[in-house]
Amino acid sequence: MAPSAATETVQHTLTLTLKGDKIPEDGNGKAAGEERTPLEAISHGMVMPGIPTFPSYAAERRHILTHMAATFRFFARSGFTEGQSGHISVRDPEFSNLMWLNPLGRHFGMLTAGDMICLDIETGRVAGGNTSRPANAAGYLIHSAVHKRRPRDVHAVCHAHSNAGRAWSVFARPLEMLNQDVCNFHNAHAVYARYGGIVFGAEEGEHIATALGDRNKGVILMNHGLLTVGATVDESGFMFGLLDRACAMQLQVEAAAANGLPKRIISDEEAAYNFKMASETHVLYREAQPDIEFEFEMAGGEDVVARGFETLRPLEP
Repeated sequence: MAPSAATETVQHTLTLTLKGDKIPEDGNGKAAGEERTPLEAISHGMVMPGIPTFPSYAAERRHILTHMAATFRFFARSGFTEGQSGHISVRDPEFSNLMWLNPLGRHFGMLTAGDMICLDIETGRVAGGNTSRPANAAGYLIHSAVHKRRPRDVHAVCHAHSNAGRAWSVFARPLEMLNQDVCNFHNAHAVYARYGGIVFGAEEGEHIATALGDRNKGVILMNHGLLTVGATVDESGFMFGLLDRACAMQLQVEAAAANGLPKRIISDEEAAYNFKMASETHVLYREAQPDIEFEFEMAGGEDVVARGFETLRPLEP
């Protein structure tokens, strides 16, 4: 996306008060103890921009699908591939009844914006995009159920069979707040403690959506993998990586604890504060940008990852 095609948002509605008696002026005009947004709180000097806005739906769609492809490349680099398994969906910015999904059988590390297929959330009808390959049937059933359950706050869903996620899932237990990063999931992740086989029926997708609930950011699927959601594909992708790493750390800590080492868990009060500071949509969008920008750089530029967007079949809402 050319810089001129998007306006990056800096001002946000959520404000908070930083902890501590003596907080220095931060260089962006906020005096000690003043209410500030999470992005203001983490930025010393100029404030890093949040989720961008766009002059047209077409420009926004290009941005979303390009970042979706970059997120897949991040997944590939992270080892989240397993044959044809795994999928990411994003609700279309113009037609809220449509979602974009990756094609079946194309490696995550090769995907571009021009590979994505668009489906009707309610019926599964192919509504446009790249129709040279089918979508993943299980992916449609899982993602459509989540999008129908959370139409207002969830615009992107990530699901993959990551190693650490599958390993921790066999215990059907939620994560403990072992470090400040995992506090992004404090009281915001669930466990689907049932395994219903490969998802070839709508009922299993609906069970997963029910387990995710109305406010969680992620769910651990027993004997299956992980699923995360977000207001942007950037947020959902970052949270998936974080959830997988948190599962890996939990497994390492459990192994050490089995040998008698005591665990020190972050208190609910501190975990709730960390969650408020860090697990906000604009902040989580920004958290994803280093990995997104890295994938653009490794591919030879953002336009390489956007390749094929202009030739996508027009949408039929």
